[in-house]
Amino acid sequence: MSRVLRAARRYWTVTLTLLVGLAGIVLALAGAGGAVQWLFSLYALAVAAWQALDMVRALVRGQFGLDILAITAIVATVLVGEYVAALVVVLMLTGGEALEDYANQRAKRELDALLTRAPQRAHRADDGGYVDIPVDEVQVGDVLLVRPAEILPVDGVLLSARTTLDQSSITGESIPVEKTAGDEVLSGAVNGTEAVEIRATQTAGASQYQQIVALVAQAAESKAPVVRLADRYAVPFTVFSLALAAVAWWLSGEAVRFAEVLVLATPCPLLIAAPVAFIGGMSRGARNGIIVKSGGVLEQLARARTVVFDKTGTLTHGAPTLNAVRPEAPFDADELLELVASAEQYSSHVLAASFIAAARERGLRLHEAESAQEAATNGVVARIGGREVVVGKFAFVAAHAPDAARTVIAPGELAVYVAVDGAFAGALLASDRLRADATDTLQRLGELGVTNTMMLTGDARETAEHVARELGITSVRAECLPADKVAEVSGIAERPVIMVGDGVNDAPVLAAADVGIAMGAKGATAASESADAVILVDDIAGVATAVRIGADTVRIALQSIWLGIAISVVLMVIAAFGVIPATAGAIIQEFVDLATILAALRAIGGRLDAREELARPAPVSATG
Repeated sequence: MSRVLRAARRYWTVTLTLLVGLAGIVLALAGAGGAVQWLFSLYALAVAAWQALDMVRALVRGQFGLDILAITAIVATVLVGEYVAALVVVLMLTGGEALEDYANQRAKRELDALLTRAPQRAHRADDGGYVDIPVDEVQVGDVLLVRPAEILPVDGVLLSARTTLDQSSITGESIPVEKTAGDEVLSGAVNGTEAVEIRATQTAGASQYQQIVALVAQAAESKAPVVRLADRYAVPFTVFSLALAAVAWWLSGEAVRFAEVLVLATPCPLLIAAPVAFIGGMSRGARNGIIVKSGGVLEQLARARTVVFDKTGTLTHGAPTLNAVRPEAPFDADELLELVASAEQYSSHVLAASFIAAARERGLRLHEAESAQEAATNGVVARIGGREVVVGKFAFVAAHAPDAARTVIAPGELAVYVAVDGAFAGALLASDRLRADATDTLQRLGELGVTNTMMLTGDARETAEHVARELGITSVRAECLPADKVAEVSGIAERPVIMVGDGVNDAPVLAAADVGIAMGAKGATAASESADAVILVDDIAGVATAVRIGADTVRIALQSIWLGIAISVVLMVIAAFGVIPATAGAIIQEFVDLATILAALRAIGGRLDAREELARPAPVSATG
């Protein structure tokens, strides 16, 4: 009963319309038929006036909608004495809004699930026990207890020996993941069957799950520009409907024929189909580990013709391994690696961790720098033991050491150059593995119509061209600075353009593209402002999935709109011959609304995802 009361309050316009109808029935049974006509007519005209005000406000904003048909239908039915039909049209309008709201809630359930699961409390170790605190009070370094089946409140490092985590809400992985002591763990994951301790490495606001929640909230609140999709058909549909109703009136000589046609031209199918479909598409994306910030992004994805990839961390795993150290006299390999690893402690580049790990594996000692400064995407300059150590790209190092010379690299390798006190000290060679599903992803994108492919990278041309040949990418631009990437993307003719990056240093170019997609857990934080979509799982296949979801969503939205238009047109033509009375026509239109909503809800896509998964070939392993 309480659920019914909540629904009655939520959809109060429907409730009021039904109460007016019930009052009319009571009056009719009491023999006050004239009062029923006045009650229904005045109420219907009041609703029409309310709708007219909304229509005027929309027109002031430059938006032409379909409200004029509903208003005209209500006024026409009242003027010709079809007051019962007028009330049914009002019920259709208010009921249509309620159905749309219900359908939207159904379509948003994956988005809402992410929002409602956000951790609220944490158990912090304190004097040999644990104290419950709000999750916002957790500080970096706090030791936290996570009980069985609880959600991890913040990002951290596992202190206990081992555990199993369900990360499906973060990465989309349905299989639980084994973690051992020292492994990183992400907020939002669900702990297994044993209580464990973690050490917080981020506050709640900076943790992975809170970043995802922020993206989801932004997506849920956005008003998709693509909802205007229906408005493209508003003017011709309105003109056709009014013209048909006028012709039916003129040929029959009966004013009631005008009303009978227009009650079947009411615009709910067009108004409801697009919003429901696009919210369903956003929900489908969330279920597949892709947060799409607005419905407008889905339309851009559906029309995309060019895709641009960053290389490191996007087409490759972003974890290069050291292949060789080539020192120049008077340095030996260990001494050069020790200096490089010490300097790279102050760099955020993905190569830094590889060089540091390699130095530690060789038992080398890392030194603290007296000063250090990183030049984004170029390299780092550090003063270590009184010596200036410069590590980075050839051009960057050559600016500090004029005697620098390029070293020979094999296909797929990249070189990092080193200068010490203004003299060339050597180079380090590393290589990065291609993602196993990169080739399959590019093939799927081609099948979806995204045939123009490009790679932008700061790496050396030889390495970039090798990766491009392996994957079949048609255009390459190497040794790019962030400004170069923005210029390249801005100059592409075949649009819309998708830019895919790891979200760490690609923010400018992600923002410059028509659709910026940030990949992986790193990207969710860094790309919250610049990217239009975030792939939560570190899997490049999500790019093709996002394009597929966009294409399916637009197709289903258009199908639903045309279904509503087609049924309405057929019914209007029939009504023009006087076959369908006004009241019956208004009732029939409710079923048209329902059919439209059911058609649009297909964008949620359970069957579509299952069919695509069955059709997808197994990924082919590739290295570079």
